[in-house]
Amino acid sequence: MSGFMQQALVEATRRVPHWLQALQARGRERWQATALPTRRTETWKYTSLAALRDDYRLADPETAPLTALPAPFAAGFGGARLVFLDGVYQAGLSAANLPAGVRLCRFSDASEEQARRIAEHLDSVVDTATHPFAAHNSASLADGVFLEIDAGAELAQPVECLWLLRGAGGPVATNQRLLVLAGERSRATLIEHFAALRGAGPSFTNGITELLLGRAARLHHYRLHEEGGEAVHVGGVHAQLQRDAQLDSFHLGLGSRLKRVDVVVHHAAPGAHVNLNGVYLPSGDEHVDYHTTIEHAAPHCSSDEVFRGIIAERGRAVFNGRIHIHPQAQKTRAELSNKNLLTSADAEVNTKPELEIYADDVQCAHGATVAQLDAQSLHYLRSRGVERADAELMLSFGFINELVEEVELASLRDYLRPLIEARFARDGGLAEAAA
Repeated sequence: MSGFMQQALVEATRRVPHWLQALQARGRERWQATALPTRRTETWKYTSLAALRDDYRLADPETAPLTALPAPFAAGFGGARLVFLDGVYQAGLSAANLPAGVRLCRFSDASEEQARRIAEHLDSVVDTATHPFAAHNSASLADGVFLEIDAGAELAQPVECLWLLRGAGGPVATNQRLLVLAGERSRATLIEHFAALRGAGPSFTNGITELLLGRAARLHHYRLHEEGGEAVHVGGVHAQLQRDAQLDSFHLGLGSRLKRVDVVVHHAAPGAHVNLNGVYLPSGDEHVDYHTTIEHAAPHCSSDEVFRGIIAERGRAVFNGRIHIHPQAQKTRAELSNKNLLTSADAEVNTKPELEIYADDVQCAHGATVAQLDAQSLHYLRSRGVERADAELMLSFGFINELVEEVELASLRDYLRPLIEARFARDGGLAEAAA
């Protein structure tokens, strides 16, 4: 096995709570028996791991904490928040005041009962054979975040986990882990927010999230990737839905040196439903890779999935969306759409929608497109006095605005609009539009 991040693995062993040592040991055993994916690995065919050459190390817990959050992170989204800097918890910037029936804590602060619950469910919905970096996450697990929502509890305000990168002391490793247990008929909104401070150095984040939704539970889940520059993020979201549960999940992927996110949703009982939407916007020499899998393992379930990408300059994007209909999953309805817009002759996207169906009474559809800005629409705007750069900006934003407008959390919509507009203004052909 590769010695990748060996020092970080050693450091994690010293920091792990005693009740997590067995899980960490199992993860290490699986990781040691795993080979790093290569271009010959089908699910990594278009994504190279050459960016992992740096000697990443865990940040020192005694490093000077942040005294205040810079804009635009200071405002938050109106609810509870846990803040981490290079993986180190920032108590002075966090607030976890929650109503009765909802508990939010770090693994290292868990009560005896919470520790038992975490140990019981952690790694229960992650296939480490298919997702080797999930094994690496468990192998280097020293802490994490646990959110538990009791049956019938409703969380009016969102919960945010903000993971900031600074990396001032050299290439830094962050091992993010989140476990959510949503009880029967519960309601909650969760935001996973990954970002970098101005001037942040090289970093590697291995981020694994597990979402376990009980019967008729509903979770609004948002995962935002703002890390740029030299940031490398390899992570995954793994969800399991029980009878009549619903997951509404939105993903934003701004580009960086390398960003790879696997999203796996398992329909474990009848009536489960997922809305899975995403937007990715690589430019420069950035690389973004989304692999999604929806496992329909029970009858009378449904899924709606829409991902859209705008790839600029020399950016690279990969999208692989797989829908797997098991033999017992009769009466399934599943739809998948992936549309991509190339704004440069040097931009590239590899898209592959997949349907694997073993049941005969289903309604399924999938499709993918790759195109450039519509010349007729561009001419229409130009003929009415709109400058070319402004016209390109309007058409680009309109391509993804539908998905942004579907975000139910108003404070998050207000945050996303200027963020995405600023992203477009950075792109070479659209720079004048920001003036």
